[in-house]
Amino acid sequence: QEQLVESGGGLVQPGGSLRLSCAASGFIFSHYAMGWFRQAPGKEREFVAGISWGDDNSRTYIDDVKGRFTISRDNAKNTVYLQMNGLKSADTAEYYCAKGISTTPFSLPGMYDAWGQGTQVTVSS
Repeated sequence: QEQLVESGGGLVQPGGSLRLSCAASGFIFSHYAMGWFRQAPGKEREFVAGISWGDDNSRTYIDDVKGRFTISRDNAKNTVYLQMNGLKSADTAEYYCAKGISTTPFSLPGMYDAWGQGTQVTVSS
């Protein structure tokens, strides 16, 4: 059974940092792209960042987080991370990790077939 478990969310002041982790199990982690999405109240779930399979990874980000967020993966630990720096109030959302259906990190939710339960990130002073 494929399972994804996020951790690392919390309350942080504007300008602060958080690192989200997503522990995967039930599938060959290194064979699939992974993505991070977020959903704020009243808004649709949006793609944030994605990383391709294997060890020579390509990464993709939405423009709003470029230069602030970094996605990475440790295939030995079956874990994907999202390092978030320079957080803004607009980053407040529930953050979800997801397993891609292929090796390429697409931005569409339909290209992911397993999801974690989410971890809340709140940016507020």
